[in-house]
Amino acid sequence: MIATLPALLVLLPILTALVVLLLRGRAALALALAVLLAMPALLVPLTAEVWTGGVVEVAIGGWEAPLGIRWRVDALAVVMLWLNAVVGLGVTLHSVTSFRIGEVRGSTFWALWLILVGSINALFLSADLFNLYVTLELVTLSAVGMITLAGKPDAMFAAMRYLLLGLLASLLYLLATGMLYGQAGTLDLYQLGDRLQGGPLAVVAITLLVMGLLLKSAIFPLHVWLPAAHGNAPGPVSAVLSALVVKTTLYILIRLWFWTGATWELDDAGVVLGALGAAAILYGSVAAFTQERLKMMVAYSTVAQLGYIMLIFPLASAQGFRGATLQIVSHGVAKAAMFLAAANILRAFGTDELRRIGNLDRRAPLDLFAFGLAGVSIMGLPPSGGFLAKWLLLTAAWEQEGWIWMAVLLVGSLLAAAYVFRVIVLTSFRSGEVEAPGFAAPPRTASVAALSLALGAIALGVMGTPFVEFVNMGLPPGVTP
Repeated sequence: MIATLPALLVLLPILTALVVLLLRGRAALALALAVLLAMPALLVPLTAEVWTGGVVEVAIGGWEAPLGIRWRVDALAVVMLWLNAVVGLGVTLHSVTSFRIGEVRGSTFWALWLILVGSINALFLSADLFNLYVTLELVTLSAVGMITLAGKPDAMFAAMRYLLLGLLASLLYLLATGMLYGQAGTLDLYQLGDRLQGGPLAVVAITLLVMGLLLKSAIFPLHVWLPAAHGNAPGPVSAVLSALVVKTTLYILIRLWFWTGATWELDDAGVVLGALGAAAILYGSVAAFTQERLKMMVAYSTVAQLGYIMLIFPLASAQGFRGATLQIVSHGVAKAAMFLAAANILRAFGTDELRRIGNLDRRAPLDLFAFGLAGVSIMGLPPSGGFLAKWLLLTAAWEQEGWIWMAVLLVGSLLAAAYVFRVIVLTSFRSGEVEAPGFAAPPRTASVAALSLALGAIALGVMGTPFVEFVNMGLPPGVTP
C-alpha cells in the first residue's frame, strides 16, 4: 500500500486536471478541491514510513535502475512534498476567491494548478536525470501558462522571457544529460557518481547541468526573468512561483551535489556557488529596498532569499544542510504568505504602488499583519523558522571559521529588515501622500489564507526540534549529524 502512495501523489492531480477541463462546473471545482486537500492525507502514512524505515523506493513497472525509472523517498523528499502540500493548501484557499471554474480563465487556472502540483510531486520523487528533466519541463510549462492568466502585456512579456530562458536552461540540462549517459551508462542519481569517470567531458557536462539549474532557479546573475514574472503574475501564481517553482531546480542541484557527487572534489566549486549566493543576498536586498511596487519588492526579496540556500555548498556540513533545508521551507511558506497578502492589497486598492496604498493598518489590517508576520521570518527574527534557519547557517559558518559567510548572513538580515519595515512605514505611518481613489475590502477567505501561511512560518521556528530531527534522518552521504 505504501508503494502506491507516490503514484497517487502524481497521478491524482494530473488526471483531475483533465476532468476539470471537461466538466467546467461546480462539480469540477469540488473534485479539484477534494484532490488538493487530499495531498496532506496521502503524505501522512508516507512520512510515517520514512520516519521508521528511512527510505521508500518504488521501481516503476518492476524495472530496476539503470534500465527502469525509480522513485526514491527519503527525509529531504518528504520535507519538499510537505512544502508543496502546505503551500498548495494556502494557494488553493486563496484561489477559490479569484478563479471561477465555470469561466475559461478559471478552468484553465485550476487545470494548470493541478498539473503543477502533480509535476512538482513527481520531481521530488524522481531519482534519475531524465525523469527529472521531464518533470521539470512540466513544471516550467505549467508555470508559464499560469503567468499569462494575468492577461496584461507586462505579464505576457514576462511569461515569454521566462519561457525562452527556461528553454535555454532545458537545452543545457538535456545536453549535459546525454553526455553523462554516454559516459556512465546510467542516469540514476545514486549510481551516476560511482560510474562517472573523471576528465574534461565530465567536467563540461556537470558545468552545463549546473548552469541550466542556476538559470531556472534565477540565481544571481541569472535572475533576469524572475522579478517581472513574479511581480506581474496573478497573486496566487506569484506565491507558487516563489515558494515552489524556483525551489525545484535547487532541490535537483542539492541532490546532484551531495548525493551524486558525494565522492567528488567540489570544494572550490562550492565556494563559487556560495559567492553567487552572497551576491544574490546583497543585490536582491538592495533592489528590494528601492522598489516602488509591493509585488516587485517581494519578488526581488526572493532573489535575495534564494542566496541563503546557496550557502549550503561552501558550508557543506550537517549544520549547514539543516539550515539550508529549513530556509527552503520557511522561505517558501513566508514568501507565499507575503505574495498572497500583496495580492489582497492590490485587489483592494487597484494598485500596489507603495505611496498609493496608505492606511493599511486601518483599511486592511489582516493583510498587513500577515505581511508583517511573514516578514518576521524573512528578516530572521525569533521565534520564526527563518530565524532558526539563519541561526543554523551562522553556526555552520562559525564552526568552519567562515567569517565572510557570517558577515553576509548578518548584513542580509539587516537589509531584509530595512525593506520590510520600509513597506510598513510607507503604507501605515505617513501623511501627505496620494492614495488610490478606490477601495474594496478583500475577501476574508483570501486574507485568512495569507495569515495561515504566515503563522506557519512562525510555527516552523517553534517546532524546529522535530523538524531538525527528521532532517537528520536524510543527511547526505559522508555528512554526520
